[in-house]
Amino acid sequence: MEVSPDRPLFPPDSVTWRVNQEPALLLAGGRALLMQLAHPGVAAGVDEHSDYRHRPLRRLARTLQLTMAISFGTREQALAAARRINDTHRRVRGDGYEAMDPRLLLWVHATLIDSAVVAYRTFVGPLSPAEEETYYEQAEVIGTLLGIPRARYPSGLAGFRRYLADMLEGDELRVDDRARTLAGWVLRPRLRLVPGFAYWPVETLTAGLLPERLRREYGLRWGGRERLAFATLRRTLPAIMATLPRRVRRVPPARRGARAWTRAVQGG
Repeated sequence: MEVSPDRPLFPPDSVTWRVNQEPALLLAGGRALLMQLAHPGVAAGVDEHSDYRHRPLRRLARTLQLTMAISFGTREQALAAARRINDTHRRVRGDGYEAMDPRLLLWVHATLIDSAVVAYRTFVGPLSPAEEETYYEQAEVIGTLLGIPRARYPSGLAGFRRYLADMLEGDELRVDDRARTLAGWVLRPRLRLVPGFAYWPVETLTAGLLPERLRREYGLRWGGRERLAFATLRRTLPAIMATLPRRVRRVPPARRGARAWTRAVQGG
């Protein structure tokens, strides 16, 4: 795939931009993280090599900056961001795990793909089967930049869905005490001046978006109050999002990337 160094990996009218530019995708951040932590190898790497306990917002901002650069930056910026992520992952290794293990890379990447699609379909609008297939194919391009061998990718969207189902039904995932402790830090970060009850909406959103097995194993509350709150948000947020100006509906890196694309096209 030949791409000008001054242009993003995908054009602004691609399904990748349409999905990834939506701020609503951030609502599925907890879902993706808890799915990742359900793999003991991922949980070990996070537990032993991350500073998120002490600087949760700084770590989140750094991660978002790099992932947004891959989606919306120029080709050079995307490759530089991928190198930074890969350099960090090469240093993450321990007893029985290493972050560059293709199995772990694929699982982490799969949770991001699936969570983005789930968030978009839940809070923004539908995706056609063809659009979802294209989104998966374009995500594969990003995954290869992050060290996932093409041979490890499930073949097509149907293969990807089978892979997710097999992982969720198999025994490779295991929500143990470490995963539950880490999940507590994800859903209830220790931030000054933020009372504990303020995290209830985040926990409810995450519980509603998670696969049922993981919601149960993490022990997340899913009673009548949580179900009602999630159903209300699921019903009202798409209508609210549809009324917002397009500028608000695009995360800032997407707006900057679109301007860079225009300049590159006009410059020949």
